[in-house]
Amino acid sequence: MSTVTSTVYDGPFAPILLTFVDDALVHLDVAHDGIDLARAAIAQRLGVVPDPDPAPARDATVQLDEFFAGRRRVFEIPLDWRLVTGFTRSALEAVRRIPYGEVASYGEVAIMAGSPGAARAVGTACAMTPFSIVVPVHRVVRADGSIGEYGGHPEVKHFLLDLENEAADRLRTPA
Repeated sequence: MSTVTSTVYDGPFAPILLTFVDDALVHLDVAHDGIDLARAAIAQRLGVVPDPDPAPARDATVQLDEFFAGRRRVFEIPLDWRLVTGFTRSALEAVRRIPYGEVASYGEVAIMAGSPGAARAVGTACAMTPFSIVVPVHRVVRADGSIGEYGGHPEVKHFLLDLENEAADRLRTPA
């Protein structure tokens, strides 16, 4: 039987609820509407109330600290894809290939996922991701280069893109 746990990470823009099934991240929720609502939503989706336990999230919280400090480019957190099916998974797997500090359009991600013409479906996949930040959907932009709404929080998308651009610029600038 699987163990479902969760812990709260103090994110720079909102608390983040990390939920694990055994040792794999099943859901990362930037809890703009509060931790209680985030906990209730994931309990409903999984059909079980996660036990509060920070142990499975220790490595993930270290990696989030490193990312927000500009020292991590790729997350190495095991993912549990049970909440993702079909084209959504293909799209999110494609998003994982967008390099740190770069962006791709919804249409480009659709091509990367093997379904040219599915740009709107990529947008839906990005909006529905259970792995925000870890799967960098913030790197996906509109065809005209504008960033879009990012779940009603474009300021968070700006924050994440600026964070990556500043860290990438530091690496490109000779000391």
